[in-house]
Amino acid sequence: MRRTHFHQFVHTHDTTRACRCAFDRAFALLSLALAASISLLVLSSVHCVAQTTQTALTPLQREIEKERARLSAANVEERRDAVMRLGALRRPDASRAVTPALHDSALIVRATAAHAVLSLPADEAAALLIPLLTDRKEFVRRETAYALGETHSRQGVDALTTALARDKEAGVRGAAAVALGQIGDERAVPALAETLGRRGAGSGFLSRITRSKTAENEFVRLAAAVSLGQIGSRAGVPALVATLTDEGAGDDVRREAARSLGLIGDPAAAPALRSVLTARDPFLSRIAFEVLRKLEPTSVTRPS
Repeated sequence: MRRTHFHQFVHTHDTTRACRCAFDRAFALLSLALAASISLLVLSSVHCVAQTTQTALTPLQREIEKERARLSAANVEERRDAVMRLGALRRPDASRAVTPALHDSALIVRATAAHAVLSLPADEAAALLIPLLTDRKEFVRRETAYALGETHSRQGVDALTTALARDKEAGVRGAAAVALGQIGDERAVPALAETLGRRGAGSGFLSRITRSKTAENEFVRLAAAVSLGQIGSRAGVPALVATLTDEGAGDDVRREAARSLGLIGDPAAAPALRSVLTARDPFLSRIAFEVLRKLEPTSVTRPS
Protein backbone atom coordinates (compact mmCIF):
# COMPACT_ATOMS: atom_id res chain seq x y z
CA MET A 1 0.00 0.00 0.00
CA ARG A 2 2.78 2.41 0.91
CA ARG A 3 4.62 1.47 -2.26
CA THR A 4 1.53 2.28 -4.28
CA HIS A 5 1.20 5.68 -2.63
CA PHE A 6 4.87 6.32 -3.23
CA HIS A 7 4.56 5.54 -6.94
CA GLN A 8 1.51 7.77 -7.18
CA PHE A 9 3.42 10.57 -5.49
CA VAL A 10 6.39 10.19 -7.81
CA HIS A 11 4.11 10.09 -10.83
CA THR A 12 2.22 13.17 -9.69
CA HIS A 13 5.49 15.06 -8.98
CA ASP A 14 6.89 14.17 -12.40
CA THR A 15 3.69 15.26 -14.08
CA THR A 16 3.69 18.58 -12.21
CA ARG A 17 7.31 19.22 -13.10
CA ALA A 18 6.63 18.40 -16.74
CA CYS A 19 3.67 20.79 -16.78
CA ARG A 20 5.74 23.49 -15.14
CA CYS A 21 8.54 23.09 -17.71
CA ALA A 22 6.02 23.20 -20.51
CA PHE A 23 4.50 26.32 -18.99
CA ASP A 24 7.94 27.94 -18.64
CA ARG A 25 8.75 27.18 -22.27
CA ALA A 26 5.42 28.54 -23.40
CA PHE A 27 5.91 31.68 -21.32
CA ALA A 28 9.40 32.19 -22.71
CA LEU A 29 8.14 31.78 -26.26
CA LEU A 30 5.30 34.17 -25.56
CA SER A 31 7.75 36.71 -24.10
CA LEU A 32 9.99 36.46 -27.16
CA ALA A 33 7.03 36.88 -29.45
CA LEU A 34 5.84 39.89 -27.47
CA ALA A 35 9.32 41.48 -27.52
CA ALA A 36 9.55 40.94 -31.27
CA SER A 37 6.15 42.52 -31.76
CA ILE A 38 7.12 45.52 -29.66
CA SER A 39 10.37 45.92 -31.63
CA LEU A 40 8.50 45.80 -34.92
CA LEU A 41 6.01 48.32 -33.59
CA VAL A 42 8.78 50.70 -32.50
CA LEU A 43 10.62 50.39 -35.81
CA SER A 44 7.39 50.94 -37.67
CA SER A 45 6.66 54.02 -35.57
CA VAL A 46 10.14 55.44 -36.16
CA HIS A 47 9.80 54.81 -39.87
CA CYS A 48 6.40 56.48 -39.91
CA VAL A 49 7.74 59.48 -37.97
CA ALA A 50 10.67 59.78 -40.37
CA GLN A 51 8.35 59.58 -43.34
CA THR A 52 6.01 62.12 -41.77
CA THR A 53 8.91 64.47 -40.98
CA GLN A 54 10.27 64.18 -44.50
CA THR A 55 6.82 64.79 -45.92
CA ALA A 56 6.35 67.79 -43.61
CA LEU A 57 9.47 69.55 -44.94
CA THR A 58 8.88 72.33 -47.40
CA PRO A 59 10.64 72.19 -50.78
CA LEU A 60 13.07 74.87 -49.56
CA GLN A 61 13.89 72.88 -46.42
CA ARG A 62 14.46 69.74 -48.46
CA GLU A 63 16.81 71.70 -50.72
CA ILE A 64 18.75 72.96 -47.70
CA GLU A 65 19.05 69.44 -46.27
CA LYS A 66 20.18 68.13 -49.63
CA GLU A 67 22.97 70.73 -49.88
CA ARG A 68 23.90 70.31 -46.22
CA ALA A 69 24.57 66.62 -46.89
CA ARG A 70 26.88 67.55 -49.77
CA LEU A 71 29.08 69.57 -47.43
CA SER A 72 30.67 66.30 -46.27
CA ALA A 73 31.44 65.08 -49.79
CA ALA A 74 35.00 63.97 -50.52
CA ASN A 75 35.26 66.16 -53.62
CA VAL A 76 36.26 69.79 -52.93
CA GLU A 77 34.34 71.18 -55.90
CA GLU A 78 31.18 69.45 -54.77
CA ARG A 79 31.52 70.97 -51.31
CA ARG A 80 32.17 74.42 -52.78
CA ASP A 81 29.16 74.06 -55.07
CA ALA A 82 26.97 73.13 -52.11
CA VAL A 83 28.18 76.23 -50.22
CA MET A 84 27.44 78.45 -53.22
CA ARG A 85 23.95 77.01 -53.63
CA LEU A 86 23.15 77.49 -49.96
CA GLY A 87 24.41 81.06 -50.09
CA ALA A 88 22.35 81.76 -53.21
CA LEU A 89 19.17 80.84 -51.32
CA ARG A 90 19.64 84.03 -49.27
CA ARG A 91 17.91 82.61 -46.22
CA PRO A 92 19.16 82.62 -42.61
CA ASP A 93 18.53 78.87 -42.22
CA ALA A 94 20.53 78.21 -45.39
CA SER A 95 23.39 80.37 -44.10
CA ARG A 96 23.37 78.50 -40.79
CA ALA A 97 23.69 75.25 -42.70
CA VAL A 98 26.89 76.65 -44.26
CA THR A 99 28.58 77.25 -40.89
CA PRO A 100 30.61 73.97 -40.81
CA ALA A 101 32.17 74.94 -44.16
CA LEU A 102 33.91 77.90 -42.50
CA HIS A 103 36.31 75.30 -41.07
CA ASP A 104 36.65 73.17 -44.20
CA SER A 105 40.12 71.85 -45.04
CA ALA A 106 40.02 73.48 -48.50
CA LEU A 107 40.72 77.22 -48.61
CA ILE A 108 38.35 77.77 -51.55
CA VAL A 109 35.49 76.29 -49.52
CA ARG A 110 36.29 78.45 -46.48
CA ALA A 111 36.53 81.60 -48.58
CA THR A 112 33.26 80.83 -50.36
CA ALA A 113 31.55 80.12 -47.04
CA ALA A 114 32.62 83.54 -45.74
CA HIS A 115 30.22 85.14 -48.23
CA ALA A 116 27.55 82.45 -47.95
CA VAL A 117 26.78 83.25 -44.29
CA LEU A 118 25.78 86.84 -45.05
CA SER A 119 22.06 86.11 -44.90
CA LEU A 120 22.37 85.72 -41.14
CA PRO A 121 21.68 88.69 -38.83
CA ALA A 122 24.63 91.08 -39.05
CA ASP A 123 26.12 90.47 -35.62
CA GLU A 124 25.68 86.71 -35.87
CA ALA A 125 27.48 86.64 -39.23
CA ALA A 126 30.26 88.88 -37.92
CA ALA A 127 30.84 86.63 -34.91
CA LEU A 128 31.33 83.67 -37.25
CA LEU A 129 33.63 85.56 -39.61
CA ILE A 130 35.99 87.34 -37.21
CA PRO A 131 38.06 84.20 -36.38
CA LEU A 132 38.78 83.73 -40.10
CA LEU A 133 40.70 87.04 -40.19
CA THR A 134 43.58 85.04 -38.72
CA ASP A 135 43.29 82.16 -41.18
CA ARG A 136 46.64 80.87 -42.44
CA LYS A 137 45.74 81.61 -46.06
CA GLU A 138 45.78 85.15 -47.46
CA PHE A 139 42.86 84.46 -49.82
CA VAL A 140 40.62 83.42 -46.95
CA ARG A 141 41.59 86.43 -44.83
CA ARG A 142 40.96 88.82 -47.71
CA GLU A 143 37.54 87.42 -48.59
CA THR A 144 36.62 87.38 -44.91
CA ALA A 145 37.48 91.07 -44.59
CA TYR A 146 35.30 91.94 -47.58
CA ALA A 147 32.47 89.82 -46.16
CA LEU A 148 32.73 91.56 -42.79
CA GLY A 149 32.26 94.87 -44.54
CA GLU A 150 29.07 93.57 -46.11
CA THR A 151 27.65 92.69 -42.70
CA HIS A 152 27.89 96.38 -41.66
CA SER A 153 28.29 95.05 -38.12
CA ARG A 154 30.26 97.21 -35.70
CA GLN A 155 31.45 94.01 -34.04
CA GLY A 156 34.00 93.64 -36.82
CA VAL A 157 35.70 97.03 -36.34
CA ASP A 158 38.39 96.00 -33.85
CA ALA A 159 39.40 92.87 -35.77
CA LEU A 160 39.49 94.78 -39.05
CA THR A 161 41.61 97.63 -37.67
CA THR A 162 44.02 95.01 -36.34
CA ALA A 163 44.21 93.41 -39.79
CA LEU A 164 44.72 96.83 -41.38
CA ALA A 165 47.66 97.54 -39.10
CA ARG A 166 49.29 94.12 -38.86
CA ASP A 167 48.51 91.80 -41.74
CA LYS A 168 51.56 91.18 -43.92
CA GLU A 169 49.58 91.04 -47.16
CA ALA A 170 48.53 94.26 -48.90
CA GLY A 171 45.44 92.56 -50.32
CA VAL A 172 44.17 91.81 -46.83
CA ARG A 173 44.99 95.31 -45.55
CA GLY A 174 43.19 96.84 -48.53
CA ALA A 175 40.13 94.66 -47.98
CA ALA A 176 40.11 95.64 -44.29
CA ALA A 177 40.23 99.33 -45.24
CA VAL A 178 37.31 98.88 -47.67
CA ALA A 179 35.30 97.00 -45.05
CA LEU A 180 35.83 99.69 -42.41
CA GLY A 181 34.39 102.27 -44.77
CA GLN A 182 31.34 100.11 -45.40
CA ILE A 183 30.74 99.70 -41.67
CA GLY A 184 31.13 103.43 -41.10
CA ASP A 185 32.20 103.41 -37.45
CA GLU A 186 34.26 106.44 -36.31
CA ARG A 187 36.45 104.16 -34.18
CA ALA A 188 38.21 103.17 -37.40
CA VAL A 189 39.27 106.75 -38.28
CA PRO A 190 42.65 106.76 -36.44
CA ALA A 191 43.73 103.49 -38.06
CA LEU A 192 42.62 104.63 -41.53
CA ALA A 193 44.30 108.02 -41.11
CA GLU A 194 47.54 106.35 -40.02
CA THR A 195 47.40 104.04 -43.04
CA LEU A 196 46.76 106.94 -45.39
CA GLY A 197 49.76 108.77 -43.92
CA ARG A 198 52.15 106.03 -44.99
CA ARG A 199 53.95 106.97 -48.17
CA GLY A 200 53.77 104.49 -51.02
CA ALA A 201 56.93 102.60 -51.85
CA GLY A 202 58.78 103.36 -55.07
CA SER A 203 59.30 100.74 -57.72
CA GLY A 204 63.02 101.23 -58.44
CA PHE A 205 65.94 99.25 -57.06
CA LEU A 206 67.13 102.13 -54.87
CA SER A 207 63.63 102.65 -53.52
CA ARG A 208 63.40 99.03 -52.51
CA ILE A 209 66.63 99.40 -50.54
CA THR A 210 65.92 102.72 -48.87
CA ARG A 211 62.16 102.70 -48.43
CA SER A 212 60.71 103.11 -44.95
CA LYS A 213 59.39 100.08 -43.14
CA THR A 214 56.06 101.92 -42.92
CA ALA A 215 55.71 102.33 -46.71
CA GLU A 216 52.24 101.35 -47.82
CA ASN A 217 50.76 99.87 -50.96
CA GLU A 218 48.94 102.49 -53.05
CA PHE A 219 45.73 100.49 -53.25
CA VAL A 220 45.61 100.29 -49.46
CA ARG A 221 46.10 104.06 -49.15
CA LEU A 222 43.44 104.67 -51.79
CA ALA A 223 41.00 102.41 -49.92
CA ALA A 224 41.77 104.26 -46.68
CA ALA A 225 41.07 107.62 -48.34
CA VAL A 226 37.73 106.40 -49.71
CA SER A 227 36.71 104.92 -46.37
CA LEU A 228 37.47 108.11 -44.47
CA GLY A 229 35.01 109.88 -46.76
CA GLN A 230 32.39 107.18 -46.24
CA ILE A 231 32.69 107.48 -42.48
CA GLY A 232 32.41 111.26 -42.77
CA SER A 233 34.21 112.21 -39.56
CA ARG A 234 36.09 115.51 -39.36
CA ALA A 235 38.77 113.64 -37.44
CA GLY A 236 39.93 112.30 -40.80
CA VAL A 237 40.37 115.73 -42.41
CA PRO A 238 44.04 116.35 -41.42
CA ALA A 239 45.20 113.07 -42.99
CA LEU A 240 43.17 113.71 -46.14
CA VAL A 241 44.53 117.26 -46.48
CA ALA A 242 48.09 116.03 -46.03
CA THR A 243 47.59 113.47 -48.77
CA LEU A 244 45.86 115.94 -51.09
CA THR A 245 48.77 118.38 -50.93
CA ASP A 246 51.45 115.70 -51.20
CA GLU A 247 52.71 115.81 -54.79
CA GLY A 248 54.59 112.61 -54.21
CA ALA A 249 51.40 110.69 -53.56
CA GLY A 250 49.75 108.80 -56.40
CA ASP A 251 47.22 110.66 -58.53
CA ASP A 252 44.43 108.23 -57.70
CA VAL A 253 45.06 108.59 -53.97
CA ARG A 254 45.01 112.39 -54.16
CA ARG A 255 41.77 112.36 -56.17
CA GLU A 256 40.06 110.13 -53.60
CA ALA A 257 41.35 112.37 -50.81
CA ALA A 258 39.68 115.34 -52.52
CA ARG A 259 36.42 113.45 -53.00
CA SER A 260 36.40 112.38 -49.37
CA LEU A 261 36.97 115.94 -48.21
CA GLY A 262 33.89 116.85 -50.22
CA LEU A 263 31.87 114.13 -48.50
CA ILE A 264 32.96 115.31 -45.06
CA GLY A 265 32.25 118.93 -45.97
CA ASP A 266 34.61 120.62 -43.51
CA PRO A 267 35.39 124.24 -44.57
CA ALA A 268 38.84 123.85 -43.01
CA ALA A 269 39.82 121.84 -46.09
CA ALA A 270 39.14 124.76 -48.48
CA PRO A 271 42.73 126.16 -48.57
CA ALA A 272 44.17 122.75 -49.46
CA LEU A 273 41.54 122.28 -52.16
CA ARG A 274 42.32 125.72 -53.64
CA SER A 275 45.99 124.82 -53.75
CA VAL A 276 45.34 121.99 -56.20
CA LEU A 277 43.05 123.88 -58.57
CA THR A 278 46.05 124.29 -60.87
CA ALA A 279 47.50 120.80 -60.28
CA ARG A 280 49.15 119.03 -63.21
CA ASP A 281 46.44 116.35 -62.93
CA PRO A 282 43.33 117.85 -64.61
CA PHE A 283 41.06 115.31 -62.98
CA LEU A 284 42.29 116.31 -59.53
CA SER A 285 41.79 120.02 -60.22
CA ARG A 286 38.28 119.33 -61.50
CA ILE A 287 37.35 117.34 -58.38
CA ALA A 288 38.77 120.08 -56.15
CA PHE A 289 36.71 122.68 -57.99
CA GLU A 290 33.48 120.69 -57.57
CA VAL A 291 34.15 120.27 -53.85
CA LEU A 292 34.96 123.95 -53.39
CA ARG A 293 31.80 124.90 -55.21
CA LYS A 294 29.88 123.19 -52.42
CA LEU A 295 32.03 124.62 -49.61
CA GLU A 296 32.39 128.15 -51.03
CA PRO A 297 29.76 128.55 -53.72
CA THR A 298 30.32 132.31 -54.17
CA SER A 299 34.10 132.59 -54.15
CA VAL A 300 35.47 129.68 -56.15
CA THR A 301 36.56 130.20 -59.76
CA ARG A 302 36.66 127.52 -62.38
CA PRO A 303 40.20 126.23 -63.11
CA SER A 304 41.52 127.09 -66.56
